Amino acid sequence: MAASAPTPHGTGFPAEGRCGYYVEKKKRFCRMVVAAGKRFCGEHAGAAEEENARKRILCPLDPKHTVYEDQLAKHLKKCNSREKPKPDFFIQDINAGLKDETEIPEQLVPISFLSEEQMENLIKKLRKASEGLNSTLKDQIMSHPALHDALNDPKNGDSATKHLKQQASILGNIEKLKLLGPRRCFVEFGAGKGKLSHWVDIALKDAEKVHFILVEKVTTRFKVDGKHRKKNSVFERLQIDIQHLCLNKIPLLSKEKLPVVGIGKHLCGVATDLALRCLVETYAASCEERNEEPLAKRVKNDKTEKEINTLAKEGNEKNIPEKWTPVAGIVIALCCHHRCDWRHYVGKEYFRALGLGAVEFHYFQRMSSWATCGMQKTSLEASNISTKRKDQQNDGSEEHDDGGYRITDDSTESLPGFLNVEEKKKIGHLCKLLIDQGRINYLQQKGFNPALQYYTDPLVSLENVLLTALPNHSSSPETTA
Repeated sequence: MAASAPTPHGTGFPAEGRCGYYVEKKKRFCRMVVAAGKRFCGEHAGAAEEENARKRILCPLDPKHTVYEDQLAKHLKKCNSREKPKPDFFIQDINAGLKDETEIPEQLVPISFLSEEQMENLIKKLRKASEGLNSTLKDQIMSHPALHDALNDPKNGDSATKHLKQQASILGNIEKLKLLGPRRCFVEFGAGKGKLSHWVDIALKDAEKVHFILVEKVTTRFKVDGKHRKKNSVFERLQIDIQHLCLNKIPLLSKEKLPVVGIGKHLCGVATDLALRCLVETYAASCEERNEEPLAKRVKNDKTEKEINTLAKEGNEKNIPEKWTPVAGIVIALCCHHRCDWRHYVGKEYFRALGLGAVEFHYFQRMSSWATCGMQKTSLEASNISTKRKDQQNDGSEEHDDGGYRITDDSTESLPGFLNVEEKKKIGHLCKLLIDQGRINYLQQKGFNPALQYYTDPLVSLENVLLTALPNHSSSPETTA
């Protein structure tokens, strides 16, 4: 309904230069700016008598907005929703793995629909498959002086402090593995605002030839990578799904040929598997096929003994592994196993060797959310984390940027009475451990020495497991099994 006269609702006239259309639902005039000499904005022009001759239709690329029918062809060429040219490093499904579509039944019933006997059989399979696995990981909670001032800032709230503690521990673990040094490229998967790379950059100070590639598939607000202007650091942000990312076609990497360190903080479910395959198959394998020698290795081999001694005194040489490979190391904080996907999972061979397949993986993946199902009365109260229930969201529990969690359908499913909350939590942890063990097995098969450890206190984050991996010839972390 167009309003050209005063109304009884609020102010009687639209603001100067604003649309004269009265939005009944919002009880106010539209606030869009109008063109010179016009009374209505483009969206509401159809309501005006002078605009009746021109028909507006929904944009075929994005029905959330409209366009004049006689200007459709012109609009489609500049619409923000149009398909844009793909960059060279975009290769459809390059990290997706084998598409075993036939292995996955078309429809699997929810866990709450399973009988007590079916649940018991699943749990028996889980416990048998988990025999021999060390369910108590080593505590590797660390910190780093680069975050000392930020951690002690009295202006921080609980959420900021928790994120800083996690970033400090990840940074400490990167340094412990001798990955925090010059002449390398840090690829942060699921980068979000880019704060993990931000702290790595600060920790490295003026180290030479340090590059950062931040991978995030969605547009992110309040990014911090744009604030870095150091001469020796280069930040590049790629808006792309990891599933389609080919690292060796990124100009920065193909030109410099620096060894890569893959990092990530709370890389959700399937994104972890895609990132691992992106690093150790797509990138490392392609570099080895071309027999490319990373720049950092050539630089070190060309150094004179005097230069090496000078670097050692400055404390840089200790962070240069004895032998370089395309992927120098991996340090990823794991998250949200309930969002894994059998089609992309890297541990399929491990599951099959245990007599398990797509169906068992599906239910173990869903049951992994039970690891946090008792937090409403325990961990959340102790750590003062707020909880929300959103029935329309994805299943399981997921950590958000604000440090809280959402509890959704699967984590509170009604189950047969033979399982109490504590038993469900233990089963959830076993599911997570088994899924992660498949990743460990995958990395071992690819020539890496991987490990799992707790990197932060569960009161800071319930998703507190860190996956690390170094090439076999490097100084290696302790194994987990």
